[in-house]
Amino acid sequence: MNAKKVQIAEKVAIGTANSKLILVGEHAVVHGKPAIAIPFPLVGVEATVEHVPGNVKIDSSFYHGPIELAPDNIKGIVQAIKETLKHVNLPLKDLLIKIKSSIPPGKGLGSSASVAIAVTKAIFHYADAPYTEEELLEIVNIAETYAHGKPSGIDSLTITSKSPVWFELNDEANYIEPQDDFYFIVADSGREADTKTAVESITELLKSAPKRFNAKLDRLGEITHQVRDALIKGGKFVLGQLLTEAQKELEALGVSDAVLNRLIYFALEEGALGAKLTGSGNGGCIIALAKDETHSKHLTEKLIQYGAQAVWPFVLKKK
Repeated sequence: MNAKKVQIAEKVAIGTANSKLILVGEHAVVHGKPAIAIPFPLVGVEATVEHVPGNVKIDSSFYHGPIELAPDNIKGIVQAIKETLKHVNLPLKDLLIKIKSSIPPGKGLGSSASVAIAVTKAIFHYADAPYTEEELLEIVNIAETYAHGKPSGIDSLTITSKSPVWFELNDEANYIEPQDDFYFIVADSGREADTKTAVESITELLKSAPKRFNAKLDRLGEITHQVRDALIKGGKFVLGQLLTEAQKELEALGVSDAVLNRLIYFALEEGALGAKLTGSGNGGCIIALAKDETHSKHLTEKLIQYGAQAVWPFVLKKK
């Protein structure tokens, strides 16, 4: 065995990725309006790659075994592995890929894209192969296409970003530089969101009453522009009002269920400057804006007491 083979056989490479949140614009972005997403570093994924003779195997909480027998719900991850190995000229064999994730799946936090990014990075590191962000995103978007059919790309863009992302379909993404610290709280309703059903339901509403529901989407687009201004100007009180107004439009579109509504109204009663669902709705998470660090701690404790499955306070830092 030559020196290079010995080196690879003993090597363990690591790739990591955080999560993401949609701040405003979910659902409207599908219909040509802008959305703003923010990196969410409190939950994430770590993937490790090591040399183990035999077939390529995955070791994770959601599947353990060779990639040839992997279930359909992780075919995007399998594709990320295959595409990356092809990209770095490594054979599809002799690897064990371990995946550890603290991102709850089905909650609108970008779980599948985060796993694909972490795995792709780990393989690049294992092969000692440099990569650009464009190469990383290209591979992950191929994987996301296998997983979701036609992804917007907002998840992978935001997960690899350090700043909030301004996103519109078929347009180049831009990045927002906040001019104040914004104290957010994310609370998990305990129910998985049903993205496909939510998207289809809005499409049906647009067919049944196009004038009425297109006006809702137009207003969500206007709110997203105003949210960008509030972030840039450091206007936390205005931002809070806009988040709550966006929630009312999403409720009118039928994508906010009773569990989400209760968490949102409770946060507002406890003094949140604003609150709304984040992601596709009908399950998943809410996001609330606190006044400051002390208030963030208060809201976190109260939401836990109220029954949220998990609560994450985090700060979007000014640039």
